Amino acid sequence: MNLPLMPKATAVWLIDNTTLTFQQIADFCGLHPLEVQGIADGEVAMGIQGLDPTASGELSREEIKRCEEDSSGKLKMSKRDLPQPTKRTKGPRYTPVAKRQDKPDAIAWLLRHHPELKDAQITRLIGTTKNTIQAVRDRTHWNTANIRPRDPVLLGLCSQIDLNTIVQKAQKAAAKAKPATTDSDEGTAPSEGNAPASDAPPSAEASSLEIPGTETVGSESDGGPPKPFVFPDQ
Repeated sequence: MNLPLMPKATAVWLIDNTTLTFQQIADFCGLHPLEVQGIADGEVAMGIQGLDPTASGELSREEIKRCEEDSSGKLKMSKRDLPQPTKRTKGPRYTPVAKRQDKPDAIAWLLRHHPELKDAQITRLIGTTKNTIQAVRDRTHWNTANIRPRDPVLLGLCSQIDLNTIVQKAQKAAAKAKPATTDSDEGTAPSEGNAPASDAPPSAEASSLEIPGTETVGSESDGGPPKPFVFPDQ
């Protein structure tokens, strides 16, 4: 159930300007009946100025009159035609002017300690631009000489929870990409222990054995049976 903007101030006005029961006022303002009775007796909410709910559009005169005639009736909040506040869209993160000069230091710290972070993640984390990140990385920033890597959490540019969350996401993405690269490399490079054996028979030159001082043992390619091997006389 929707409640008025200022419940006690509204209850003060209803007590002073209507004949509604304590229970009806308590139900509408979200208070206890005894608390409403304490307001009527001057023991609670002393010094609070009454707020007219009909002036703010929270309650209509007809609704008050209806409940005054029926003590069992409950007040119903009027429907508001005021436009509802729009939600903030995703965009560049606002940074106070006093802390904008610290962004290059934070970028340098993130590039040094968390190289796995992408430029888009750094942009969302501290509210900077990709051009500034690239300038700090290439040392082409106009204030490169004075840039000192400093933790963005200590600089107040982000919270520790946001930093931990975005670092964990970057590490998980890097871990998923690493095994895929390793498997592709292993599939292309042959292993040393599994080199294919050659099926070609040994050549005739390799089959002949030469020992100094002895006759050469012929091979079957000479046309005749191989000569017996004879050791030289000692």
